[in-house]
Amino acid sequence: MNNRLSTLGLCRRAGKLIMGFDAVAEEVRSPGTKVKGVLLASDLSEKTKKEVRFECGRAEITVTEIPETLDELKEITGKRAGVIAVLDEGLYGSIVKTITH
Repeated sequence: MNNRLSTLGLCRRAGKLIMGFDAVAEEVRSPGTKVKGVLLASDLSEKTKKEVRFECGRAEITVTEIPETLDELKEITGKRAGVIAVLDEGLYGSIVKTITH
């Protein structure tokens, strides 16, 4: 398992993830949102990616596409969701850093 997936598992166990488009969009829209960044599965539909980027853009929340698929994310999170909000800035930074390095 790579570091990115390990960190995602840690986020899940710590209760620092919101999973699924509707739940993430609702949290992103809420005043004082705790979302530090949103992750998108690589095989998510272009339409959904566009909708997430629009919602997050309005709230000035960073969106990062990760190389993992919906099924790979399900193995770690326990839920088949391609839109995942991370509620901890340090953990989100750790996940994103593994993509660029």
